[in-house]
Amino acid sequence: MLRPLDWLLGLLSLDIGIDLGTANTLVSIRDRGIVINEPSWVAINKRTRRPLAIGAEAREMVGRTPADIVAIRPLRDGVISEFEITEAMLKYFIDKAHEQMIVPFPRPRVVVGVPSGVTEVEKRAVYDATISAGAREAFLIEEPMAAAIGAGLPIIETRGSMIVDIGGGTTEVAIMSMGGVVVSRSLRVAGDEMDEDIVQYMRNKYNLLIGERMGEQAKI
Repeated sequence: MLRPLDWLLGLLSLDIGIDLGTANTLVSIRDRGIVINEPSWVAINKRTRRPLAIGAEAREMVGRTPADIVAIRPLRDGVISEFEITEAMLKYFIDKAHEQMIVPFPRPRVVVGVPSGVTEVEKRAVYDATISAGAREAFLIEEPMAAAIGAGLPIIETRGSMIVDIGGGTTEVAIMSMGGVVVSRSLRVAGDEMDEDIVQYMRNKYNLLIGERMGEQAKI
């Protein structure tokens, strides 16, 4: 049974949706749409592992940091590879979304997209990181379903709808019908591999050495 306090907090809470991507993280607020779209990068002190910059600021530091600082992506292939750093990144984005609201809200309810092929352990890591980052409640949704809803596909109808979602770390392919996923496949081959292939092609074909950022820009 829903307690009165839970009902009141739910009424006043900020509802946030997070697309926690390997390459970029998007944050959406209910009735306002996407309010944050930043790279999933964190610059940390190598010795203390303390985050020094997050998001776009950290991305700009790639290749420009002193020896004791490194810029990393705490997710690989769509799943968490650095739990504490991912937690810090989530907290940064949740707090940043809160700052955009004029009226202060209680801790938010957060929905996070996860690849369809992740294990229960990987799902738990995302859930725990979200709660630790400041969410009052956390819910997980498979990325193909979230993408289909966002694209306005008729997933409730009896006929099938197919979606292909190419991210930085994973490619999600799914067929949906009657409000559920009929069949799905999550491939841990996506945009990052395209960037690497472009870098390798330029080196092998033209003997030209370019970085990951240039490879990504050439792809786009």
